[in-house]
Formats: sequence, structure tokens, C-alpha cells
Amino acid sequence: MTVQIAEAKCGPGLGLEPGKSHEIIAEENLDPLTTSATTFDDEPPDGGFLAWSQVIPSHIANMMSWGYGTGFAVFQLYYKQTMKWPTSQVSWIGSIQIFLCFLVGMVSGRLSDAGYSRHLYAIGAIMCAFGMFMTSLATQYWQIFLAQGICNGIGGGLMFMPATANVATYFKKKRSLAVAINGCGSSTGAILFPAVVQYLTPQIGFPWAVRVCGFIAMALSAVGFCILKPRELRRTPAPIVDWAAFKYTPYAVFAAGAFLIYFSLFTMLIYVNSFARESIGLSELESINFVLITNAVAIPARPLFGFLADRYVGPVNTFGLNSIALGIMAFGWTGVHKRADMYAYSVVMGFVNGAAQGIFSSAASSFVKDVGKMGTWIGMVFAICGFATLAGPPTMGAIIDASGGKYLWAQVWAGLAIVSGGIIILRASWLIGGKSNKTLWSWSRA
Repeated sequence: MTVQIAEAKCGPGLGLEPGKSHEIIAEENLDPLTTSATTFDDEPPDGGFLAWSQVIPSHIANMMSWGYGTGFAVFQLYYKQTMKWPTSQVSWIGSIQIFLCFLVGMVSGRLSDAGYSRHLYAIGAIMCAFGMFMTSLATQYWQIFLAQGICNGIGGGLMFMPATANVATYFKKKRSLAVAINGCGSSTGAILFPAVVQYLTPQIGFPWAVRVCGFIAMALSAVGFCILKPRELRRTPAPIVDWAAFKYTPYAVFAAGAFLIYFSLFTMLIYVNSFARESIGLSELESINFVLITNAVAIPARPLFGFLADRYVGPVNTFGLNSIALGIMAFGWTGVHKRADMYAYSVVMGFVNGAAQGIFSSAASSFVKDVGKMGTWIGMVFAICGFATLAGPPTMGAIIDASGGKYLWAQVWAGLAIVSGGIIILRASWLIGGKSNKTLWSWSRA
């Protein structure tokens, strides 16, 4: 490629003779990213109005994905009472929805790294709202499975990962707090949507109650889409699954620990309601209150521990320690025998669960060396956890059935799995301890 500079009026500092034409010879076949006039600054701004505003679309995405999914208990109760379907059959709808949020997050994470965050957010929002409206029209099991399980699951996975990864690219020192605040959407969504269905169904009927959820989703996603502004980062060509990530030992160890934690984490949330009905003797309607309680107390826990992670402990250590605490809560579950115990346990368990889940994305992002692969690497960990959430509930159900309907050994299993996962997470933190000034291990070595 030859560029002619005619009659260049150049000073001697450029090494060109004044008054003559010169040629600048540039190599052909250069990477457009390196020859473009655009410069890319991958260093996060770590604050400012634009950075903090990105928490809003991510919070909304979490409401429509994890919030709507983890609030499935109110739908499960309606389907069981009205449709007369077996509990195990109904639970597959919610399990598939959560699983697809995790699995599709791996694909959407890679595509968000390629620059398609806004496209994915819009498509995911449309699918979520469409799934809600189709659920309101469905009368057969396969129709609800497709609308609520498949459509909402895929839509949620397309929305939340690009938005979450986008927040992580804007922050470094304050990343845990920012990600924890947007993660509060899981709790606010799990309060909002079940409450709408539970309290509007007697007034206007179930179909219209679900349609109201759809209209709310449309309004929220429109606000989120208008605010969402991904950063201009270097785009590195890469496959959907970056297998080289697992050659990085701390990342691989973290993924293994996260698998064990999520194998039983959502399982506890699912079975605590059935435990309240079958072992404590509470009504099915009252047991729904535990969904609202556990998610309500999780809201303050998420930003609180996000702040502590940024300021004192570090996100990986915070996630590992909170997971161990959650595992201890699973062991404590064996001591719940009365109605008052159940309410007290729901409050404490919800707070600890929010503390653990709220810091997970930030902890995963701590292992990402290249900010341009943020969505890809976080998405792969989420996909691994998706398989854990798919296998966890049937495993606990099999243990309960084998124990004659008793929950004791299932509770012990959940505690062992989560505590073991938390210990492995701390091991991953130890492996990167020499490279971070905010880990327990670096303090002990000082």
C-alpha cells in the first residue's frame, strides 16, 4: 500500500526534505484492528456515570432470567393444583429453564465478546416476553414446557450474560460491588413475578396475571436496552469454547468447585418448600412465602459482601467462604422441626445464599486475564454450573425417595457437596494468591 504526500511542507524533525513529494510505504495485509485509527483502552474506568448506569440493564436482565426462573415455585403450585400434573413432571419445566439460562450463557458470552451485546439483549428480551405471553395461552404440558421452559430459558440466557460481562468490563477495583448490585435483580425478580402471579390470579385469573408479567418485562427490557452501552474493546477471534482456559490451573480448579456448589445450591432452594409442606406440615400456599422471604433478605446481602470483597477479602475468597457458610446452613437444615424454625431458617439461609450467589460472577471474572474474553470465560463456568443444576435436583430427589421420604441424608449430601466446593474455591484463590493483593493468602505471606 503506497500513500503519496504531494508537496509536503514538512519540518526537519520528520526526516523529510521540504518542498518535495514523498512516499510512505506501509505493509499490505495488516490486521485492520492494528491499522485502524481507533484506539482501544481495555483498562476499566472503574467508576463514573456511564459505568454505574450499566448496572441497570444488567439488573433488569437478571430479573427476567434468574428472577423469573427461581420464582418458579408459585407456578409449580398452580400447575399441580389446577392441571393435576405430578410434581416431578412439573419440576422439569423450571429445571430446564434454569439449565438453559446457564448453558446459553456460554454462547451469548462469546458473542458479546465479539460485539453483539445489544443484539443479544434485544433478542433475549423479546423471547422472554414472548414466552410469558405464550404461557398465558398454554393449556397443555408440552405447550407450557416450550413456552416457559425452553423459550424463557433461552431468552434469559441471551440477556443476562452479555449484560453481566459488560458490567465487569467497566470495573476492576469496584467490580464485586457493581456485579453484586446487578445480581440483586435475581432477588427482585424472584419477588416481583411470583408476587404478581400469586396475588393477581384470584383477581383477574392466571392467564392475565402472567400477561401482566409479560407487560412488565417489556417495559423493563425497553429501559435496559436504551441504557446498555458496551465498551469498545479489542475483538479477539476465538471459538465459543476456549479450551485453552482450562489449561490455566486456577480457572479449572475454580470451575470444579463451582460445579459442586451449584450441584446443591439451587436444589436447596427447590426442596426447602417441599420440606416445609411434607415435614413441617405447612400449607402449600404458605410455603410460597419462603420464596419471597429468602429472596428479600438476599437483596442487602449481595451489595454488602460485594463491598467487603472489593475492600478487604477479594471476590474469590468471599465466594469460597460464603459457600462454606451456605454448606453449614445445609447441615443446620437438619435441626428445623417447627414452623417458627422454618421461618427463622429461611431468613438466615436466604441471607447466606444471597451472599454466595451475589459474588459468583465477580469471582469468576477474577480469573480472566484478557478483558476481551470476559464473556467467554465467565460463560463457560456458567455452562458447567448449568449441568450441575440439571443433575442436582434429581439426585436429591433420589436420596429422599431411597430414605423413605426423609430429608436427613439429602440435607447431609447437600452440605457435603457445597462445603467441598467452597474449599476447592479457596484452593483456587490460593493458586492466584501471589498475584493479588486482596486475598487471605497474600496477607498470610506478607
